[in-house]
Amino acid sequence: KATVSVLNWRGACGRRATQRLRPHPPASVTTPLMKTVVCWQDRIPEHTGGKFAVHDIAFRPDGTQLIAAVGVRVMVYATGDGASGGDLIHSLKGHKDTVYCVAYSKDGKRFASGGADKTVIIWTPKAEGILKYQHSESIQCLAYNPVSQMLASGTAGDFGLWSPEQKSVSKHKVTSKVLSCAWTNDGQHLALGHLSGVISIRTKTGDEKLSMKRSAPVWSLTWNPSREEAFDILAVGCWDQTLSFYHLSSKQIGRDRQLGFDPCCVAYFMNGEYILIGGSDRKISLYTKEGVCLSSIADLDDWVWTVKQRPKVGAKAASKVNNTDNIACGTNDGLIGMYQLIFSTVHGLYQDQYAYRDYMTDVVIQQLVNEKKLKIRCKDYVKKIAIYRDRLAVQLPDKVMIYELRYDDSYEMRHNLKERISKKLDCNLLVVTSMHVVLCLDRKLILYDFAGTWQREWILESGIRYIKVVGGPVQGEALLVGLRSGAVSKIFIDNTFPIHLVKLDSPVRCLDLSVSRNKLAVVDENQQCVVYRLDTKEILFQESNANAIAWNTEYEDMVCFSGNATLNIKTGTFPVHQQKLQGFVVGFKGSKVFCLHFVSMRTVDVPQSASLYRYLEKKDYTNAYQIACLGVTENDWRMLAMQALTDLNFKIARKAFIRIRDVRYIEFLDQVALDRTCQLGADDRSSLAEILAYQGKYEQAADLFVKIGQEKKAIEMYADLKMWDKAKEICPNDENLKDLIRRQARWAEETGSLRDAALLWLAAGDNIKAITLIGENNWMPKLIEVCRDLNKSEVEAIRLCGKYFAKNQLHSYGKEAYMKIGDIKSLMKLHVEMQKWTEAFELLDSAQGLTDVADVFLPYAEWLALNDKFDEAQEAYKKANRPEEALRMVEQLAYNGVIERRYDGAGYYFWKLAIENLRLVNEDTSPEDRDVFYANFDEYRRRSEIYYVYYFLHRYNEVPFCLTDPLNLFHMARWLLMNLGSSTPYGVSKLVIVLSLAKLSKQLETYKIARTAYERLQRYVFPSHLIDQLDLAAIQIRSRPFTDKEDILPMCYRCSFTNPLLNENLDECTQCLHPFVRSFFSFDHLPLVQFQLAEGISDKEAYAILTSNSRVGKRKDTDWKEKNTDGVQTLTFTGDDVGHDLLEGGGINLNDPFTRQLMSLDFHGATDKKYQPVIVDRDTLRQMKRDEVFVVRFSGGSPKNSFTDAAAEALLPPHLKVRYYRNVVPDLPVVLCEHCNHFFHEDDFEFECLKTGGCPFCGAKPPAV
Repeated sequence: KATVSVLNWRGACGRRATQRLRPHPPASVTTPLMKTVVCWQDRIPEHTGGKFAVHDIAFRPDGTQLIAAVGVRVMVYATGDGASGGDLIHSLKGHKDTVYCVAYSKDGKRFASGGADKTVIIWTPKAEGILKYQHSESIQCLAYNPVSQMLASGTAGDFGLWSPEQKSVSKHKVTSKVLSCAWTNDGQHLALGHLSGVISIRTKTGDEKLSMKRSAPVWSLTWNPSREEAFDILAVGCWDQTLSFYHLSSKQIGRDRQLGFDPCCVAYFMNGEYILIGGSDRKISLYTKEGVCLSSIADLDDWVWTVKQRPKVGAKAASKVNNTDNIACGTNDGLIGMYQLIFSTVHGLYQDQYAYRDYMTDVVIQQLVNEKKLKIRCKDYVKKIAIYRDRLAVQLPDKVMIYELRYDDSYEMRHNLKERISKKLDCNLLVVTSMHVVLCLDRKLILYDFAGTWQREWILESGIRYIKVVGGPVQGEALLVGLRSGAVSKIFIDNTFPIHLVKLDSPVRCLDLSVSRNKLAVVDENQQCVVYRLDTKEILFQESNANAIAWNTEYEDMVCFSGNATLNIKTGTFPVHQQKLQGFVVGFKGSKVFCLHFVSMRTVDVPQSASLYRYLEKKDYTNAYQIACLGVTENDWRMLAMQALTDLNFKIARKAFIRIRDVRYIEFLDQVALDRTCQLGADDRSSLAEILAYQGKYEQAADLFVKIGQEKKAIEMYADLKMWDKAKEICPNDENLKDLIRRQARWAEETGSLRDAALLWLAAGDNIKAITLIGENNWMPKLIEVCRDLNKSEVEAIRLCGKYFAKNQLHSYGKEAYMKIGDIKSLMKLHVEMQKWTEAFELLDSAQGLTDVADVFLPYAEWLALNDKFDEAQEAYKKANRPEEALRMVEQLAYNGVIERRYDGAGYYFWKLAIENLRLVNEDTSPEDRDVFYANFDEYRRRSEIYYVYYFLHRYNEVPFCLTDPLNLFHMARWLLMNLGSSTPYGVSKLVIVLSLAKLSKQLETYKIARTAYERLQRYVFPSHLIDQLDLAAIQIRSRPFTDKEDILPMCYRCSFTNPLLNENLDECTQCLHPFVRSFFSFDHLPLVQFQLAEGISDKEAYAILTSNSRVGKRKDTDWKEKNTDGVQTLTFTGDDVGHDLLEGGGINLNDPFTRQLMSLDFHGATDKKYQPVIVDRDTLRQMKRDEVFVVRFSGGSPKNSFTDAAAEALLPPHLKVRYYRNVVPDLPVVLCEHCNHFFHEDDFEFECLKTGGCPFCGAKPPAV
């Protein structure tokens, strides 16, 4: 920036020393884009050294002042639009050399100036200097932070940051001269443009964040002020004659825009939508925010150093300054000017579709009725717009774009490019049709198709003032043309010759055709509005003071026109209706008038009630309905409907009632229409009577109905009104009266008067309905009375009474009702429903053959099951011939026990399942089903035993204090491990079993098996809090001797071999393979040896031999003699059979053949181990005592003491046939439960029977109990 010498060319502060250029009227520059109006200009006088350049300007934030850097002074101007606009307020002296830059703070409380004297001065709005600070170089640029009061100042060697809160200026060195600076909108970053072409982005503390490099000095840069942008955008004017854009991240947006000149100033305009650029081309140019050149705003005589937009005026300053789009500039030859930009309106309208230009490069299509909008971004300057139906034509500088408009399923507007005419077409007006575009040039019309091919042209008698497409077929649309000569013509685009319509005395200003194309409305330059009838050329209407006119597109005889800020609506031959309106009308649809006011389109709702009332006065219901359809209130619709109904115009009345959704009147009119259709020549008096009824004149309607012989309609009317007494007065006979009473009863039910309804049903003779109503409401005293009054022949009614008695638990009254009609089945059902089982069984016995046994026992079984009497329920199911239900119930109970971890109950019910499957086998059962039942029996029996035993171990681990003997639990754990095998039932945990065995073995000092158990536990996964305990127990058990207590080791009573405590294979002797027989309470093995009958001995014979033998195992007390000699007590047996029962070694009877056979078996020399059963012949059987022999026999769960059922025994598989055991130690009494075939110690069994009332396993009561 050149330094100029300062001359004292200005006098006192208040005097004008400059020439202020104010053209009157204001000069205007008209361009196709906009009109630029010079508001004021001020040229700084020359001095001896030359002209003063205006280097920089800045606006006060409220737009009321403009400050300018001129020479060595800071000039302050008023910016008003009135007479004070451009007045010099202050000429500030403070700098000693040229002022290069000025800036205003965001709050308007101070402004700053800087220049060649290396000084920055802070001023108040009252032109008072309050602060001054220095730099080492001349000040090139200033910028206030938009958020805080921080001021940035750039020089050739550094840049400074100052704020009122700090005492000193923070300065930061730079490598190249700072030419320009600008803050982001949030005030967090500062952009610096350098002479070297570097663009540096700094934080608000001065630290460099990033930088970009250009090839020439960056003379101007600015941030987009719009807050609608997704990110900060920096516009850069570089002296490589380019305009470029960058993100805050330093990423360039798009390519460089070539300008063709050196930009000296770049400023955003209209909130960032446009860019103002001035420079060496001596112009102020307007660009889009993307950098597309739109137009030149002003041509000046010298370089433009600065250009700024005047801020929009806020509420406080609104009374002082108008809110307009003004800009100010400063040039190298000392010119300061303020310009107003007036953008021209480019738009098009078709019915309620309005298209207009937005931000010069976009087109917006707006539905004026529903306010929906669609924006099309053309990315170029939009010159002309035309719209017709679904076609939109947009003229750009070098082409015409044809778009097709459509609506999707959600009625949203969509568009797609249909055609492109790549030609530069000059025209004054542009019109589009379905397949063509029409260009208007003075008095010539040229028709092109969408491919850009010339079709035809028309040359008219004078210049065209108005043109409009008025519809027609595709490729045959009609144009309505108004000329400067006053002629109005119609042109069909497929016809070469125009059709003359009318001729006015003055040029045409506006015109329109009615819906039917029969009437023409024209407005001329003299503001005269004339309406013609085209077929006769008759003038129908004429009015003055009109500037625009439009026909209603939905009604033929309605036209509106504007003028003198008034909207006038003419309907038919009625007087004009007027209301206030700003602007002029461009369209009229229904009750909405489309008005263009300056550059904005508004939709105005106009009332149609006045026209409606006038048509109603003339009883012209057809036109009145059409007017109402344009838009009236609901009350207006109702008025139309009622008046049409009164005049028997049912068609219009029905339509009107439909519009207001009056269903009652619609149904009424439908019924009237149906009646009139069915009754040819129907009397209008009937319709009038119905109308009177619907209007609330009931007595008049009833009298009229009676006069014309339609008493039923009168009754129907009173019944609908619930005026029952009046209706009964009109009833002609008893039958009609009963029908009326029934109707009254139904109404009483609907309204909740149920007692009255019941009495009415009884009065009408409908006893069933009355009883139903009484019973449903539980009015039992009334029901008892009604039931006793009924005749025996009314069986259904009495049976219904019994049903409600049963429902209300009135057993005696229900019994009385059923006995009255002799209904045994219903009586039995009553006993069952009321759970009167004793009476039900008595009735079943007394009425054999009349009822089914299942009807009693089946619900009885269900009732027992609900009351947890499952065993009785099982028997009841059997009596009801429903064994499958009994089986299903027991199965469900068993599985429930497992799921709920009630293992004792699960074991019991699995045993029940086993017995039930065994009982299902008989002679008629097929072999396949028999095998299934036996397999089920074996599986269920196995599960019952496992769950029975597992119950005790589960309680041992879950219950804090377990009362079961540890030794018994130890034997149970052993038994489970030896009998589980590879198939473990659901709910049974081997971990629990092994853990229990480990703890019990340690407690009973059987350390060998304890160590084995702890080693097995290492295979399982435990919770973390138990791992340490188990590891410690496993280590402790290893310190114990690897032996088991000898008194716990099991000895086989067949071979006298001592077995280990745990047999991995089965619960049997490891030497002789004889199965151990265990007590199913303590689970220690019993002294029982199994034997088989010799060949030829049947079970029946064996049983006979055993029962004939009178010997018993226990000795009498008198056979033993006690002797005490020399302190030694001896016990001597003195019976008669001493010689026969020789004892050896103190207990083994050598004379017993069974004992001798046991002792004769040799297992040590056998190479092939195989179980060798003991065979007993007849002599051996005779030597056995009956109470030492136990017969295990499965016969469906019921004990049998004889072998008479040979057929049933034959059906059993081998493992279920009769088995024989002998107690080889009679002093250990053993008991066999004949129901479950399990053995017990006699003491344990008797104790449990006394305690629980039955067998510990199956719960069956022994014969002795």
